[in-house]
Amino acid sequence: MLPFWIALQFLSSLPIRLPGMPQPQELGRSLLFYPLVGLLFGVVLWGLNGLLDGTPLLLHGALLLSAWVLLSGGLHLDGLADSADAWLGGFGDRERTLTIMKDPRSGPIAVVTLVLVLLLKFVALVALIEQQHGVALLLAPLIGRASLLGLFLCTPYVRPGGLGQALADHLPRRAGRQVLAVVALGCVLLAGYLGVFALLLSAVLFFWLRQLMLRRLGGTTGDTAGAMLELLEVAVLVGLALF
Repeated sequence: MLPFWIALQFLSSLPIRLPGMPQPQELGRSLLFYPLVGLLFGVVLWGLNGLLDGTPLLLHGALLLSAWVLLSGGLHLDGLADSADAWLGGFGDRERTLTIMKDPRSGPIAVVTLVLVLLLKFVALVALIEQQHGVALLLAPLIGRASLLGLFLCTPYVRPGGLGQALADHLPRRAGRQVLAVVALGCVLLAGYLGVFALLLSAVLFFWLRQLMLRRLGGTTGDTAGAMLELLEVAVLVGLALF
């Protein structure tokens, strides 16, 4: 179960402390458990949604979104902000884009992007609460974290060394494809036609974003992976709210 704890420690703000640095093989296998962490997030949010039943609608949505951000520690929002700055400031140049992504400072494009994404998530959550589509709280974090597994399965990692390289090099690929198949089946069983719609919408956005990464960078980085997760989550929420 060590790979699961590695995944949970990396993807969440929960107080998990592992003794020592995991072996590269364990880091690679931890990717297989990313969807399970997403499902765990979804269960927590779904449970909180039930506890907040009867709360004023806007406050209900705001508390759910706050809990969502706190669960992940804002990790993927940081990747989205860095990617937004780099994509505009990189002017189409690979090396400049990669350099900007390493800069810890956030420019105005990053701030605007974060505000827009969080605003869309909030409004979509309010609409879903009103429509009583609580299953979206299970689907969005599950699909979002499964997308990280899918991205590392089919996309080169462009920064040599470090955690991302270990994940990419030691990911068990056959098991990864099997996990993604189980996730797809689980989404359909959980939500029926809503699950099918969420999967199709996510797949279209996934391959479009992947193509953008390949064209600009030749692959992915940790920041672009985080950006993809956030964009898929907001797409699922907005899509289900409109469906």
